[in-house]
Amino acid sequence: MADNCRMSQDTKTILITGCAGFIGYHQSLRLLRAGYRVVGIDNLNTYYDVSLKQARLALLKEHQHFHFTRIDIQDKAAIFAFFEAHSPYAGVIHLAAQAGVRYAFENPYVYASTNLVGFLHVLEACVCHQVPHLLYASSSSVYGANTQLPFAESMPTETPVSLYAATKKSNELMAYAYAHLHKLPMTGLRFFTVYGPYGRPDMALFKFVQAILKNEPLPMYNHGNMKRDFTYVEDIVESVYRLLDKGAVHASESVPHRVFNIGNQHPVNLRDFISLVERRLGRSARIESMPMQKGDVSATYSDTSALKAAIGFIPNTALETGIAHFVDWYKTYYKTETIHS
Repeated sequence: MADNCRMSQDTKTILITGCAGFIGYHQSLRLLRAGYRVVGIDNLNTYYDVSLKQARLALLKEHQHFHFTRIDIQDKAAIFAFFEAHSPYAGVIHLAAQAGVRYAFENPYVYASTNLVGFLHVLEACVCHQVPHLLYASSSSVYGANTQLPFAESMPTETPVSLYAATKKSNELMAYAYAHLHKLPMTGLRFFTVYGPYGRPDMALFKFVQAILKNEPLPMYNHGNMKRDFTYVEDIVESVYRLLDKGAVHASESVPHRVFNIGNQHPVNLRDFISLVERRLGRSARIESMPMQKGDVSATYSDTSALKAAIGFIPNTALETGIAHFVDWYKTYYKTETIHS
């Protein structure tokens, strides 16, 4: 741990890692609109189209209380220097990570270096600067091979079926250990299938809309026998915003750490999801039925009763509404003309 740690407190500055990412962008906007000063970092890697990340950043930079620095969380020295330069913080929201299940088959080492070592750097810096609350992104994927639905936070999560899921479970274990050792209040955020405007190109809705508009084959895995708890991004960031000042909402007084499911609690069959997209676009998909992919699970379904008890809010945006918002954004961003039914 760095020797130049200092004790300080601020009620207005929030650090967001991964601020140019999909959720990071929306979370930054939510906080800026609430009057916070947001300092954000991102490495702008090439996992997907960097111009999309730059477009998000350009919108954030229109706010005078937003500050951006290009940093990779794998760079320990840079992380500690940044924390020192911008401290004190009202809280830290850690969203930077190597995302994606299938990409791990091509480049497994980046998941360890980013999701594990990078998270360690953030944990150490938060302890050093006595951050009052660290919220970090986990994932519904930690439920792995569980078949009992809906998924509740009390269920075992020792059976990950992808490397990505294993790193997210590891993040929860690391956070618990640091909460125990350093009494640093931490909240893990188990996101369920997030979608919405400015979404990533590797996400289901983005891929489906793109394939249908380009009249390209649309792969439907597990022959459509999949269910997902699709959760609109604005509901995600609202939940995180409300959890920000709930650092004391923990399962144990001795270990200030807790995880929450953040999902829409309404799983939708993949075939029905595609039908909703087709209806919004006024076009039919060229469906290509495919077997289950490695690392996938057949169904996700969130129990959000703990979240509701903690903050009095749960995601509630109707899927039809969220899809419409995404399609409208996609048309504008890519200047694509579509026919509406």
